[in-house]
Amino acid sequence: MYIGVSTKMYLGYQQSMSWLEQLRNEVDARPALVAGRVVPFVIPSFPMLPAAARILEGSTMLLGAQNCGWADGPWTGEVSPSLLAELGVRLVEIGHAERRRHFAEDDAVVALKVRAAVDAGLTPLLCVGEEAVADPTVSASFVFRQISAAVRGDWATAARMVIAYEPVWAIGAAEPAGAAYVSDVVSQLRASLAEHGLAELPIIYGGSAKPGLLPELRGVSGLFLGRFAHDPANFGAVLDEALGLPN
Repeated sequence: MYIGVSTKMYLGYQQSMSWLEQLRNEVDARPALVAGRVVPFVIPSFPMLPAAARILEGSTMLLGAQNCGWADGPWTGEVSPSLLAELGVRLVEIGHAERRRHFAEDDAVVALKVRAAVDAGLTPLLCVGEEAVADPTVSASFVFRQISAAVRGDWATAARMVIAYEPVWAIGAAEPAGAAYVSDVVSQLRASLAEHGLAELPIIYGGSAKPGLLPELRGVSGLFLGRFAHDPANFGAVLDEALGLPN
């Protein structure tokens, strides 16, 4: 069970440092997390990563990055997976809908980044999701094709990922996608993944996720939070919900 949050570009440096300290306190206040059944993670902006690694040192919380390049070398403005690994990053967000839409990252670019992240020892947090509300069968099929394209059909690579299912239409919305809809899509997606031995692949839900949603979901491996976790108490509340779920 993974419970995580990305700050995107909402917080400045000093605000981020204070927020990360508070998030660390929420994690430390829950010693049951040491058992490892629920894994918290946080994904701040690139400039915060070195300080964030220091703040999280000794914590059960994993540090993530919001993006990566696909290789070392002459790529001005990019950040390589190998550099992220040096900084203590454990997982990296790849293929978020905003990067696909605004930075023209297509399936080929996503696949390059996934491969580079895995080669650097990072866990790709692959973001997938349909553009508009559809029949759950149609949505699950679309998401499955996104996953297959991201690993170029190499299912051994897929086994090293965490999937963030984020319906594009739910990102930034007032409410998350309906629990029944999400559960149905994830169930059908798991059935397709089972054909490649990956029925238990971690699939977390994102898209206006907030406290109260997780207990309503079936077959989902956690939540990927956004603006609702800018209040650290909300992050703690979701951790409690995850810890309270049956094994």
